[in-house]
Amino acid sequence: MSNPDSFIDEVTEEVRRDRLFRAFRRYGWIGVVLVAAIVGGAAYNEWQKASRTATAQALGDGLSAALAAGTHEARAAALDGLKVQGAEQAALKALMRASDPAQDREGAIAALRTVEADATLAPVWRDLAALRRVLAEGAAVPVAERRMVLEPLAQPGRPYRPLAAEQLALLLVEEGKTAEAIEALRALMADQEAPSGLRARAGQMIVALGGTVDVSAAPANAG
Repeated sequence: MSNPDSFIDEVTEEVRRDRLFRAFRRYGWIGVVLVAAIVGGAAYNEWQKASRTATAQALGDGLSAALAAGTHEARAAALDGLKVQGAEQAALKALMRASDPAQDREGAIAALRTVEADATLAPVWRDLAALRRVLAEGAAVPVAERRMVLEPLAQPGRPYRPLAAEQLALLLVEEGKTAEAIEALRALMADQEAPSGLRARAGQMIVALGGTVDVSAAPANAG
């Protein structure tokens, strides 16, 4: 009886394989399409993220460079040359108005507050407005209030983190906490994300405060 049973089992197995093969030929393409869709969707999402990050970085660099220009006219021209659209246009106009607070301090601060409070704008705009407002208000606002604004801006991942960290170090100087200020400035000098100009300023401030500069942490072009 074992031989007939074995024969029946083999035939049954062959039938199953044949059915499976036919099913795969008929419906296998669905699995291929699903896998391709999943892989393609993941790749597209990663590309979008990378593209948004690169765009935001380029915009942040452009804004920083524009606002660092030497004259009001140069700042206005550089800001006007940035490529933005939609709600960002209003933010850009506000920043242009606030690029020289000496001309209209109250108007500049009001314009910056408007940008800072606009939840529809990306952090690259709102953080810059907050940072510029703190600079425009200066000593007219208590140190504690300025620190409250700057500390979130100095957290990892924020677009103007090194600039906010520099201002926090200057608040320590303003409070007379020289040793703490020097340590904060040394951390900035060692920060590879900080622009070379900012790191050079940190080194100069350390020397002005009576501290010493670690040559290995100084920017290569700070000479």
